[in-house]
This record gives sequence, structure tokens and C-alpha cells, in this order.
Amino acid sequence: MRVLVVDDEKALVKGIKFNLEMDGFEVDTAFDGVEAVEKVRAGGIDLIIMDLMMPKKNGLDACLEIRSFSKLPIIMLTAKSEDNDKIIGFEYGADDYVTKPFNILELKARVRALLRRSAAAETPAAPASVLVSGPFRLDTESRVAFREGQEIELTAREFDLVELLMRNPGKVFSRDALLKLVWGEDYRGDIRTVDVHIRRIREKMEVDPAEPAKIMTKWGVGYYLKA
Repeated sequence: MRVLVVDDEKALVKGIKFNLEMDGFEVDTAFDGVEAVEKVRAGGIDLIIMDLMMPKKNGLDACLEIRSFSKLPIIMLTAKSEDNDKIIGFEYGADDYVTKPFNILELKARVRALLRRSAAAETPAAPASVLVSGPFRLDTESRVAFREGQEIELTAREFDLVELLMRNPGKVFSRDALLKLVWGEDYRGDIRTVDVHIRRIREKMEVDPAEPAKIMTKWGVGYYLKA
């Protein structure tokens, strides 16, 4: 991950850069708001640490301009501690605030937390029609099953059974319940048909069907999908 550190105090910038690089970050630097905006526009930045008071363009104006074209997480640095300054910073688009002097460990923790939140926000949610559990993925619209990206051929009944288990991870279903929910209330077949279908599903989906890791048996009760 690449962090842009912006402050007109070159010694402070050098110290932050050193500490972030020790944690494995790539670090770019700027010493005024104009230079900061230019570097963000150039791309390749994942997070910005920016001072409030700087020459040419202060941190608030730079933050406001960056927000006009980017959603990058921004941590503002300031020597001021009044709540009003923080409120103004948030209104201009800052995501977090650190008051000088600060503990570098706290700053690094805030950097990591913001990057985690940013990554989570950018991760597209799976469509409602797609169920995912460990190595298994089920597309309920196209009715296609996958294990670790490889398509698996399931019969219609097998697919329905797996879908029920994946929609209810950790919930134990008795054989009777599975017959009613998957085969229907009017089904009059042998209850052992559930065992046969589970065995076939395991043979297709589990790495080792004899030692299943996801489609589990609750002895004396029924079956469930391990969450």
C-alpha cells in the first residue's frame, strides 16, 4: 500500500516516512497542498496523511479539492486540538484526525484501520443470488456450483439440498426436515434417500469425502454446513 505524507515540516515527514516504511508501506511525500493534489491526481496513492497548516494551499483546501475527484482515505494532522477544527476538517472530507504531538504507533494503527475500512468498502458485495462458503460457491440463478473456482455437476435435487444448507450455515437439519424442505411434504420415499444424496454431494464437493470439512453429520440428528 502506498501512503502520501504531506507536511511542510520536513523532519516530521522524514520520521513518518521512516516508520511507515519499517511496517512495509511505500511512502511518497509532498510539502504543500498544491503538490499533494498533483500527486493524488497522478494516481497510485492508497491513503493520505496531511497537515492542516501548509503553504500555497492549506490542508483543508487541499482536502476539499481531492474530495472533488477521489474517495481516498485522508488523515489530517494538526497542532490544534479544538473540536471545531476537527468538525471543519470532517466537513471538508477528512476521514480521521490526529493532533500533534502524536504517538507514531497510534498514527500507524489509524492508517491500518482506515485502509481496512477502505478495502472493505471497495469490495463488491456478492449478488443475492450467489452463495459463498469457504471453497464452495453457488449461483442460484444459473444453478451452477463451484469448488475453488471449478464447476461441479450437481443434479437438481443435490443442488437444492446444498442450497438449503448454504443458506443456513451451522443449522442442523434432521433427515425428516430435509425430506420435507427439499423433496416436499408429499414425498413418501425412504428417509435414507437423504443419506444417499449427502454422500454423492460429498463425493463431488469435498476434497476428502471420507473426512468432510464442510458438509457435516450431527450423529443421531442430521446434517449441517460448517460455517
